[in-house]
Amino acid sequence: MKLYDMFRDIAEVSLPDREITDVTSDTRRELAPGFVFVCIKGNTFDGHNAARDMLDKGAAVIVCERDLGIEQQIIVKDTREIYPRLCARYFGDPQRSLKLIGVTGTNGKTTITTVLKKVLDGFGKKVGLIGTCQNEICDKILPAVRTTPEPYELFELFRQMVDAGCEYAVMEASSQGLEQKRLGPCKFAVGIFTNLTQDHLDVHGTMENYYQAKKLMFDVTAQAIINIDDFYGRRFMEEVACPKNTYSAETKADFYAEDILLSASGVKYVYCDGKIKHNVDFKMPGVFNVSNSLAVIACCETLGFEAEAAIRQLNKMHGVRGRAEVVPTGRDFTVICDYAHTPDALENVLSAIRNSSTGKVKCLFGCGGNRDATKRPLMAAAAADNADFLIVTSDNPRNEDPEDIINDILKGLEGKNTPYIKITDRREAIHWAVKNAEKDDIIVLAGKGHEDYQILAGGVKIHFDEREVVAEALAECAAAN
Repeated sequence: MKLYDMFRDIAEVSLPDREITDVTSDTRRELAPGFVFVCIKGNTFDGHNAARDMLDKGAAVIVCERDLGIEQQIIVKDTREIYPRLCARYFGDPQRSLKLIGVTGTNGKTTITTVLKKVLDGFGKKVGLIGTCQNEICDKILPAVRTTPEPYELFELFRQMVDAGCEYAVMEASSQGLEQKRLGPCKFAVGIFTNLTQDHLDVHGTMENYYQAKKLMFDVTAQAIINIDDFYGRRFMEEVACPKNTYSAETKADFYAEDILLSASGVKYVYCDGKIKHNVDFKMPGVFNVSNSLAVIACCETLGFEAEAAIRQLNKMHGVRGRAEVVPTGRDFTVICDYAHTPDALENVLSAIRNSSTGKVKCLFGCGGNRDATKRPLMAAAAADNADFLIVTSDNPRNEDPEDIINDILKGLEGKNTPYIKITDRREAIHWAVKNAEKDDIIVLAGKGHEDYQILAGGVKIHFDEREVVAEALAECAAAN
């Protein structure tokens, strides 16, 4: 690609035109000479300080926010804003060939995007997915590092989707991804808001900042679908300028549920949109999954599909990995694996299970290190209020002492009567839970969900799949008997 073609309508260029081989903001990438390097200032590293080194590595052009005294520089106001536009241009603006569907909010994003892709697949459409658990290009599964990828990876994925014939791309839009402008020139055909509860305050500082970051998606959305059961959803209805519709599991809305029946195996309800009423049988438990499935059907209608057709696809499904996922035990108790890692998510999943259980609900959970510490006691309180027994353990401690994290958690149990045990090592904690399970118990392993790893000190990532750990514990029990 020629330099002037890459920067057309993006930034003024006074340098001689030349062939451009690539674009990056990452000093670690090994590239052929002739690439564009974009200087981005982060929390711990400023790319401007590496500009001359990148010239030595073969950069043809440096994009920066201040004069670096370099002949090959292009000075712009905001390199974070420019970088994703350059990435999109380098890959041929593939986002323009896709109907983009964005889902944002604290909880429910992965369930909605995963189920929505399966429904669209069922319609015979070719669909890409970008999310927390994994990325997908039709049937091809790719690993995911971030919920919303960095710009280069994002537009490279879009390019691969277009080349594979995808018509739709369903993606989770994280608050950090939105605030850091990773989505660049993306325009969403449909944007879904799920809810907003305390999370990521280590990044955003306040709930107001968190809300404003989420709100950014609706500046580039053609049609919003908003959950009005949530306080912030009702606020969005007042403040978001794009066309919007509402959905609700609690009251009448543009899309809503009636006659809700909850059980441990899923939810049943009557879907209503003012034109039709249709029975839904969605095999994921809890009122929050009434809400999630409503969002999927509403999105399909907004895209021009019949609600009845979407519901037929929805009724065939059997859940999402790591979201209220039943782990087989072959015993007289149940183990459920769920990603719940916020107070609201933990309350939702535990209350849903408790309301439909005949035995005790036992919750095993911890909190991530180097993340919002203020939610730790709130997590404990939510668990204590909605479970019969707690096993407090580690999650991803990262560079924090696991004992310090657990001490923060235990502050939330002060004044609570729910019995608990503290077992710092998560593997040992799961083994204890399985070995001490009683008839009809439901053991909820909260926090890891789809993850098959733990992150320890120094960023060391070890393999840790809770399904495998449960199997180990069951095998030990069988051997002991």
